[in-house]
Amino acid sequence: VQLQASGGGPVHTGGSLRLSCVASGRPISGHDMGWFRQAPGKEREFVAVISETGRLKSFADSVRGRFTIFRENAKNTVYLQMNDLETEDTAVYYCAAGSYSRYISGYRFWGQGTLVTVSS
Repeated sequence: VQLQASGGGPVHTGGSLRLSCVASGRPISGHDMGWFRQAPGKEREFVAVISETGRLKSFADSVRGRFTIFRENAKNTVYLQMNDLETEDTAVYYCAAGSYSRYISGYRFWGQGTLVTVSS
């Protein structure tokens, strides 16, 4: 599976962005899909995960209530809707395909990342 993340960019605090992750090569319907992020000088961290059917979702404590994740298997696309953005959300965001996990090791396929920059 090849994954292409997009939708990042500059935004002010309190603003919103929607990230998209489009898959090619194989359908994503057979994979749980996750979003991770990596801020400058920090390790990559879990943001959200959604199960194959979209019925199960899990979020990092830092984004719960502000971010949501959803998928359209017919479009081979997963989304991360980010609302009420904070400067601490500044990072490169990566989508990944694999198992329903909060850990990097749970994912086999990774996209290239899209940069989100939140300024006050």
